[in-house]
Amino acid sequence: MKTNCIICRCPWVDLSKPDYVEYHDKEWGVPVYDDRLLFEFLSLETAQAGLSWYTVLKKRDHYRAAFDNFEPAKVAKFDEKRTRQLLQDSGIIRNRLKIESTINNARRFLEVQDAFGSFSKYLWDFVGGKPIIHTFRTLSDYPATSKESDNLSKDLKKRGFKFMGSTICYAHMQATGMVNDHAVDCLRRKEIIEMNSDNRTTDPS
Repeated sequence: MKTNCIICRCPWVDLSKPDYVEYHDKEWGVPVYDDRLLFEFLSLETAQAGLSWYTVLKKRDHYRAAFDNFEPAKVAKFDEKRTRQLLQDSGIIRNRLKIESTINNARRFLEVQDAFGSFSKYLWDFVGGKPIIHTFRTLSDYPATSKESDNLSKDLKKRGFKFMGSTICYAHMQATGMVNDHAVDCLRRKEIIEMNSDNRTTDPS
């Protein structure tokens, strides 16, 4: 079975949504080593729980404004007053548990940075420091979890992170390039593999 367009992309891409296509073509699956961006993805994936990724993607710019560009040190200082303000913000998903978990996770994120030097170093160790490359063809090939996401979820929960089940962790791994889950005939699959071989496959810091 082919992917869903003449210019081949992954079968999950909704071609009727230009911003979704742009996200797939420019971001999804590209290895991320920057701690701020990793925290952004973790936070957005927390907000996604129980919803579609596109629901959150449409609100991404507003989330960045509401959560101080996802600077972990700033979000970690959010208090009850700031939480109440966020609950009134129609530009984000107004769920108290998700908002509070993002604040909690920022604090836990800083603890991991202190322990490992960077969150990136901690995170990438779960895949041996380089992307795992899968060979998926159809939508039914894509798993919801993996042994690596199970291990990551278990460890994050042990460290006090919230809303970090294995499914959310696997989505994070896909988005940040810890796994290359672009379909075998997707235009981005080979580009990302070549990009990694030309540049780096591990955190350089």
